[in-house]
Amino acid sequence: MHAARRSKLPVGRYNISMATQERRSLLSRLIIGACVVLVVLLVLPYLLTLVYLVVPPVSTPMVWRWVTGARVERTWVPLTEVAPVLPLSVIAAEDGQFCRHRGVDWQGLREAIDEAEDLSEARGGSTLTQQVAKNLFLWQSRSYVRKALEFPLALWIDLVMPKRRVMEIYLNVAEWGPNGEFGAEAGAQRAFRKSARSLNAQEAALMAAVLPNPRLRSAQRPSAAVRRLAGIYAGRARRVEQLGDCVEVRRAR
Repeated sequence: MHAARRSKLPVGRYNISMATQERRSLLSRLIIGACVVLVVLLVLPYLLTLVYLVVPPVSTPMVWRWVTGARVERTWVPLTEVAPVLPLSVIAAEDGQFCRHRGVDWQGLREAIDEAEDLSEARGGSTLTQQVAKNLFLWQSRSYVRKALEFPLALWIDLVMPKRRVMEIYLNVAEWGPNGEFGAEAGAQRAFRKSARSLNAQEAALMAAVLPNPRLRSAQRPSAAVRRLAGIYAGRARRVEQLGDCVEVRRAR
C-alpha cells in the first residue's frame, strides 16, 4: 500500500525534492571546506614559526612584490655578519623593552592606545616581535582584525624562538628602501654602498630612523627630521646599559 502511495507522487515534486537535497548537501560541503581552509590558514603560521627557527623566511610584502612582478632585493645575512650597533639602534628606535617583554609590551601598548585613542592606529605599541609576526604572516594595512591575529602570534614567536633569532629575522625581512630593498644588507648597500657588517654608529642610527616608512624617509639623503631622530637613537644605544643583552650584542665603547 505504501509503495502504491509512493508511486503516485508527482514526478516534478520528486525532482524538486532531490534538487533541494543536493543543494543542501553541496552547501554543507562548501561550509565544511571553508572551515577547514580557515583552520589551516590560522594554524599554518604557528607551524611555520617552528620551521623558521632554522630556515630563512620571506615576508608577505616580498611575496606580494614577486607575485606582482615588482623588484625584490634581499641578501640574508646572519646576525654575526651585522654590525652590533645596528640591532642596538633598532631596539633603541623601535622597541626599548625588547629584552624584557614576552612578545607584547602591554604597558607600551596601553600608553600608545591612550595617545592614539584607536588600537589600529597605535603604532608605538608594536614590538619588534609583533612586527616580525606581521611581516611574516599578515598584511600591512592597519586593522582590528590584523591586531587580533598579531597578538597571539607574537606571544607564540616569543615562546618558541630565542630573542636573538627574532632579531635576526627582523633585520632580514624589514623593508629598508623605496624600491624593494629588504633586509639590513640591501638597506646598507643602497644607503651607504657598504655591507651591513661595516656600518658605524651614525649609519646604523640613520637606518633605524627610516624604518617606519623607508619609502618616504631616506638614510642615503636624510632630512633634518631623520637626522634628529638618528641622533636620539644613537644616544640611547650608547647610554642604555643591557639594551641588547638578549641578542648578545653590546653597545660601542
